Amino acid sequence: MQVVNKSLERPTPSAGTDPIVVEGLSKTYQVTDREGGFGAAMRSFVKRKFRDVKAVQNVSFRIGTGEIVGFLGPNGAGKTTTLKMLSGLLHPTSGTARVLGFTPWERNSGYLRAMTLVMGQRNRLSWDIPAADSFLLNQAIYRISDADYKRTFDELNELLELAPIIRKPVRNLSLGERMKCELAASLLHRPSVLFLDEPTIGLDISAQVRIRAFIKEYNRRSGATIVLTSHYMADVTALCERIIIIHHGQLKYDGKLADLSRRIAPFKLISVTLGECSDCDLTPYGTVVPSESNEASAKHSVQVKADEVATITARMLAELPVIDLTIEDPPIEDVIERAFHE
Repeated sequence: MQVVNKSLERPTPSAGTDPIVVEGLSKTYQVTDREGGFGAAMRSFVKRKFRDVKAVQNVSFRIGTGEIVGFLGPNGAGKTTTLKMLSGLLHPTSGTARVLGFTPWERNSGYLRAMTLVMGQRNRLSWDIPAADSFLLNQAIYRISDADYKRTFDELNELLELAPIIRKPVRNLSLGERMKCELAASLLHRPSVLFLDEPTIGLDISAQVRIRAFIKEYNRRSGATIVLTSHYMADVTALCERIIIIHHGQLKYDGKLADLSRRIAPFKLISVTLGECSDCDLTPYGTVVPSESNEASAKHSVQVKADEVATITARMLAELPVIDLTIEDPPIEDVIERAFHE
């Protein structure tokens, strides 16, 4: 995609500065704890029991200018809590964070104008009015000049194709159309830091692809720093070279996605389509994984150590009626799942 103007570009920050610096960040909630039943409910009026839930525990990381970092973990891992602290919605129990030089939970007006939080499961647009009206409201809130608003909207319209949908009431938009408008509304003030919490959740495949392409292109044009949470591994592999994994509120991994795959799952999958071979035994070549078959041929996969791929492949070609053979990395979902439980 060709860049048509420079309206989204920002100056490069001073060398050696990271826009996001987190040190020992923790958040503990105190929640009521009681058994079910009417009697327990009545007793809780007199004396309540509480327990501490450690949502985030001593998390530290730094993110550089222009990075797109995947922030991953299972449900309840502490991802959204961390993003809420970094966006200023929650105060931490302990620890520090600096985003663009600001302490987020102080909610400085300069900070609020320089960042945005997009939550795929939350609606920030007014439901009964066109998205265009919500855009104008955001223009007033962020005190965007007419000239800046037009420049930014024109470029967002180019990337997201907003013109056909922004005059419809939001309640009449499809989920994919609404998500495009949600993203545009969040970016009208041209933030330097984006916190994206499940931006593609619930979208169909084509809508997911369009949102990913937009995020990637916006990052390329603007140099914005982006922290992305998602349960769709396609989002992560398409956008993020670096990932941070959090589990039970604790940091489990911070590094390149490719390095994690090599460290956690140092094996490859060799998939072969065989000719007529009803009694072919693949166990001598590696660990057999479930296969797909039909009447004419059978496709089988074996898991082998990465450093043995060349040797095993040569043996299979020499000893089996191979029609087709491919060598693949393990599914990224498996790698992430292993990291959660490491």
